[in-house]
Amino acid sequence: MSKRTYYRGPDAVVTDDYFVWRTTPVRSYVVRDLRNVGQLRAVAEPASPVRVSVAAALTVGAIGAGWTVLEPPHAYAIGLVAVTVPVACALPSMFRRKGGRAWELHAGYRGVEVVLYSCADERQFNQVKRALRRAMEDARPPAGDLRFAAA
Repeated sequence: MSKRTYYRGPDAVVTDDYFVWRTTPVRSYVVRDLRNVGQLRAVAEPASPVRVSVAAALTVGAIGAGWTVLEPPHAYAIGLVAVTVPVACALPSMFRRKGGRAWELHAGYRGVEVVLYSCADERQFNQVKRALRRAMEDARPPAGDLRFAAA
């Protein structure tokens, strides 16, 4: 019996027997044991304003300490970096980005709800979803064998 591969990509493999999500740790599922597979669009949480503010304050503090050691031309350049880097890092991370939302495949697996797969790239997500659908359709037992039907 040959093993059919429906999808092989950088982060997932779908065969006729297994769905493997190459994440840390690697997650693998038997296709026949998957139930109620569905998709949803997860919302990415913005970065914590407290963490971003602390990182910005530490950056300004470290550069401010260097300010006292260096002469004025270098100090002005460092001062410019001290102001622009925290602002450039803090503002975008506090707001949600358009591409920050991920698509997720959820399913019941041996009585437990699991996240089968997650990806922010819609095209790649749809390829994996389509491959899983085909693997599940091919894994279904035949509807019935007409040779043994009662007359």
